[in-house]
Amino acid sequence: MDDTDAALIIEEAGEETSLTDIHDIQSLVDAPNTWGWLWWTLLILAVLLALWLGYRRYRKNREAKLQETARVRREPPHERARKLLAEALTQIHDPDRFCVLVSDAVRRYLEERFELRAPEQTTEEFLEELKHSERLSLPHKELLAGFLNECDLVKFARSSPEAYELQQLHDAALGLVRDTEPSLMESEETEAPTRP
Repeated sequence: MDDTDAALIIEEAGEETSLTDIHDIQSLVDAPNTWGWLWWTLLILAVLLALWLGYRRYRKNREAKLQETARVRREPPHERARKLLAEALTQIHDPDRFCVLVSDAVRRYLEERFELRAPEQTTEEFLEELKHSERLSLPHKELLAGFLNECDLVKFARSSPEAYELQQLHDAALGLVRDTEPSLMESEETEAPTRP
C-alpha cells in the first residue's frame, strides 16, 4: 500500500491520544447576506413611490377644490341658491333633511347676496340682527322670519308637516330669492365703468 494516502493512515498502537487534542465546537460564523442591499433598495423605492402617489393625490384634490371654488365664485348667489333649492326638493320625503337643506340654501344666499352672517347664527340671533338691517324690506324680513321659524319647528321640535306644507316652504324660499336677486339694471350699473 501507498504510505501517502491520507485515508489509509492508521495510528500506531503505541501512540496515545490525549484529551487536550479535542476542542469545543466553534461559534457559527455569519455568512454575508448578498441580498440585503436589494431588500433595502426595494423598501426605499416603495416608500418613495407611496410618497409620490400621495403627493399626486393631494395636488389633484387641491386643484379640484380650487376649480370648484372658482366655479362657485363665478356663479351668482341667486343661481346657486336656486340649484340648492332644487336639490332640496329631492329630499321632500324626509321633512327634517328637507328643512335643513332649504334653510341652509336661504342662509347661504343671504350671506353671499347681502353679506349677512346667516349661516353662523341661530335663528333668533339672525332675526335680531335683521331687525336693524336695511338690506331687506319689511315684507321680506317677515317672510324670512316665518320661513326660518317653520324650518326650526321641523328641525328641532320634530314637527311633521305634510308634503304640501313643505312645498309651501320651498316656494317661499324660492320667492325670497327671486324677489331679492339683483335686477338686470343693477348688474349693468355695477359692471359699467364710471365716467368722469
